[in-house]
Amino acid sequence: MEQVDTFPQLRFLITEDGECTMEFRTRLNRGQAIRALLQKIWKSHSIPISMKIRLVKALVWHVPMYGCERWTLRKNEATCLDAFDMKGLRKILWVSWTAKKTNEWVLNKAGVTRELLDTVKARKLAYYGHIMRKHESCLEKEIMQKNRKVRRGRPCMAWLDNINTWTGLLVEESIRITKDRDKWRKYVHGVANPRLKNRTDITRCL
Repeated sequence: MEQVDTFPQLRFLITEDGECTMEFRTRLNRGQAIRALLQKIWKSHSIPISMKIRLVKALVWHVPMYGCERWTLRKNEATCLDAFDMKGLRKILWVSWTAKKTNEWVLNKAGVTRELLDTVKARKLAYYGHIMRKHESCLEKEIMQKNRKVRRGRPCMAWLDNINTWTGLLVEESIRITKDRDKWRKYVHGVANPRLKNRTDITRCL
């Protein structure tokens, strides 16, 4: 068999190094292409802004978010998701970059908050809870809990690091909470809810 650096498998882009950066960029590019095909909707004056925002979530967001549960989101990827979200809102409101309007102004004008990154977090956390509730012999569960080899230099961010950062919990504590499906669902809602950024408010969800 021919050895290659990348190959598509079940709509995923598998790379030799196991990184998801190329897959992430491919997903965003496809999302931008779909958004460009719907210019007539964004230009329409008969469709209210609230309906256009709902159409973006239904028709555009599912493209870049496909398989987001397997991503390892670094700061750069998180920034790109926020930028993709804001660019969609600017398209809906027809706010040109030359207008020099801040993102806060655009969000207030649309009457929404940044939700794309929070939605990705919620899906990844929900997937983590689903895997942790599986039987001990589950291969995915073993891979997630497996200790990494410490190499010289700055350690690379791992998939589980996102879970630890977003929840603010130790691995053992987060695993314990996932056993209670309802409790973990409330915790995920608190982490992904933009109005509950304070850790105290998230704890109250439990």
